[in-house]
Amino acid sequence: MANAIGILGSVTRFVELRQNPKPMDDLAYRLELLELKQAIDQKINSSSLEISAISSEMDCEEERTSQVANYLVGKIREKESKLTIGAIVVGALGAILTEGVIKEERASHIVGISTGVAEATFGVMMLLNDETTEFFHKRNALKDVWFGAPTSKNFPAAVWYYLNYSNPENGIKTSLREQIIEKWRSFGQVKKSSEEEISDIYFGEGGKYTSDQLENRADMYDQLESNINLMKQDLKALSSEIEKL
Repeated sequence: MANAIGILGSVTRFVELRQNPKPMDDLAYRLELLELKQAIDQKINSSSLEISAISSEMDCEEERTSQVANYLVGKIREKESKLTIGAIVVGALGAILTEGVIKEERASHIVGISTGVAEATFGVMMLLNDETTEFFHKRNALKDVWFGAPTSKNFPAAVWYYLNYSNPENGIKTSLREQIIEKWRSFGQVKKSSEEEISDIYFGEGGKYTSDQLENRADMYDQLESNINLMKQDLKALSSEIEKL
């Protein structure tokens, strides 16, 4: 974490000074300690604000996507209600005609078959009922996570370093970014069979989305936000360790 936010050198020097104390009347020693501590605290605080800012951006994008998804779901439900009412009316009308109004057997059969076909048509229309909308996102954090560029235009340098950090010698075999991608795949949010097909909408600048795809995109942002917030815990742990020196 110290390396991620650019204070590894300052922390190393601060530890050296604390482990090799000098008399408190040594003003140069006390001044250096004070300057290092202030520089470290300032960097930790600014990094905390930076993490909060990018986390808020992820949350805003999630909410924006969810709002559009909810709008589409509303349109789908409205259409389903109309189709259901239509099926009920056709079914009721067919029952009235075949049971009481039409006495001739052949005509009654024809009406019964016709209303049955109409009801089945309404049922199929309900099954196929879906809505799509154009949804664009030129600033796409999911794209950076998926493709893993050396630098990111969407994430601060410290956060991007943190998401990509791995060190097998310390037991960290896979980075957080790789873990996020694996979760997307294991949860079925991104299926290997359709990676190329959905790449343009999820990891490009956008396109036509269904309500399910929008909800899925919102969930992906929620997972990303949660992992970024983990950085604050590590930042707090670093601050606590420095305070103990």
